[in-house]
Amino acid sequence: MTTNRTFTMIKPDAVENGHIGAILDKINAGGFRIVAMKMTQMTQRDAEAFYAIHNERPFFGELVAFMTRGPIIAAILEKENAVEDFRSLIGATNPADAADGTIRKLYATSLGENAVHGSDSDENAKIEGDFHFSGREQF
Repeated sequence: MTTNRTFTMIKPDAVENGHIGAILDKINAGGFRIVAMKMTQMTQRDAEAFYAIHNERPFFGELVAFMTRGPIIAAILEKENAVEDFRSLIGATNPADAADGTIRKLYATSLGENAVHGSDSDENAKIEGDFHFSGREQF
């Protein structure tokens, strides 16, 4: 089922580097409406649960350490074709491969520290949004 919502996180590297405002400007300019947003810090347990799909990958420990080292901005975005359009806006996971003008091309520093997360499917957008927000916070 296609929805008009997606989930994003501005990751610790982008928060540390002062890119929150610029990334939110790109999101707004891309036609997205922010329906829920908060600054929070993931605990080790949160990060391990959120990225459980990667728990057997060699980079899992590094990923958890990175995602818990500082605050993140979690947000639910709304727009027609939200998941696909947001994936286009953020660009390839590796900023070296990301298209010019995308969030990762502009603000990511490496494959591991790539500034922003975007859900890869409508199903995952719901799961990830629910992970960070209760139904009450989602309006």
